[in-house]
Amino acid sequence: MILYNVTTNIHESVHDQWMIWMQHKHIPEVLATGKFSSARMVRVLVEEEMGGVTYSVQYTTDSKETLEKYYQEDAPALREEGTKLFGDRMLTFITELELISEH
Repeated sequence: MILYNVTTNIHESVHDQWMIWMQHKHIPEVLATGKFSSARMVRVLVEEEMGGVTYSVQYTTDSKETLEKYYQEDAPALREEGTKLFGDRMLTFITELELISEH
């Protein structure tokens, strides 16, 4: 199992708008690609020197190959909307994780 982890720091001035967009539009659209079985959103409990609020969204997929298909087929258009809406008030980075075990 692969976790596609998207960590985002969002500026306070657009926080509420971003949160609504994420929960009601973006995350459902990513799941609608059919390439992920679930998603969870968590707040990162750290105070950033640059300000803002940091969140992590972890999408679960079956394989690295499925994730690569997402990158090729879906990610560019889905990322573009966030950039248009929030621009430099949103800083995002991606981490790919492989689940080793659950206890």
